[in-house]
Amino acid sequence: MSAKTVKDYASKQGEFKDVVLALAALVRKAAPKAEESIKWAQPVWSQSGPFCYMKAFKKYVNLGFWRGAELDDPKGLLEGTGKKMRHVRVESVKDIPAAALKNFIKQAVKLNETKGDPSR
Repeated sequence: MSAKTVKDYASKQGEFKDVVLALAALVRKAAPKAEESIKWAQPVWSQSGPFCYMKAFKKYVNLGFWRGAELDDPKGLLEGTGKKMRHVRVESVKDIPAAALKNFIKQAVKLNETKGDPSR
């Protein structure tokens, strides 16, 4: 059965439960007006369209951005090669680059507000 809330999603992630919860809290803090939901069997945050998602894997958790290729990334944290999406891989709570992620989240929301919904 698929998760209905981010907390429910986190509870199914074993050793990465705390990473999921910490990343979700960071997104909520950086984008307090965003809508939080479960779409495509993973947490998704939307404001003027989806801007950020989270996906837990066996050895890490990705926090991804719909317009990741457009984000300013001076430290080179974003991974991916597609035309639009990029993600940051997180292996533990202590490895969360909080300041950089907050910056990406704020940039992503601003891009959605100026360019519209990236999923359309």
